[in-house]
Amino acid sequence: MQPARRHWLATAAGVLAGSTCPLLQAHADGAGENKAAALPAVPAPPAMPALPALPALGSLLPLPDMPLLDGGSFRAADAQGRVLVLYWWASWCPFCAQQSPAMQALWRGQQSRGLLMLGLSIDRKAEDASRHLAQHGYTFPAAWLTPAVARLLPKPRGLPVTVVRGRDGRVLVAESGQLFPEDVEHFARLL
Repeated sequence: MQPARRHWLATAAGVLAGSTCPLLQAHADGAGENKAAALPAVPAPPAMPALPALPALGSLLPLPDMPLLDGGSFRAADAQGRVLVLYWWASWCPFCAQQSPAMQALWRGQQSRGLLMLGLSIDRKAEDASRHLAQHGYTFPAAWLTPAVARLLPKPRGLPVTVVRGRDGRVLVAESGQLFPEDVEHFARLL
């Protein structure tokens, strides 16, 4: 055994011997020779529901009708034949805070060319999302991701998540994680 390793093991044994944890103390005293017998059985944590992966490029992306945070409504029929940018975000997400100004700029600059945008807030309360939009002057259409909406349009893994749906209803872009302003600006080329 190398001298440095012996020193580390001796130090670790001293720390264990001074521990107030009964399991660690038992190991330090040599009672933990049969490690499997000394450690109590720990139940496995409950399985967390798996979030869906990003939609596959080229796949059809059906849309539900839903109420918007500003009191209006998003109608899926209005998206037929138009490019739609879906943007899952949250007021507490630091990466969303970096991406949201670029999303607002895209909306402001391209809505007159026919772009549709729909922000989907995953905040715990709709009021938190509405307050955040107002504080930052974001005007892109946004809805709160209710359980009913999430069943029809589930949030993929990650945050923020940006999906661009083409005129034909098929996914053109699907990205998880923060996009840079130049990435968001590129969506205008899809119009």
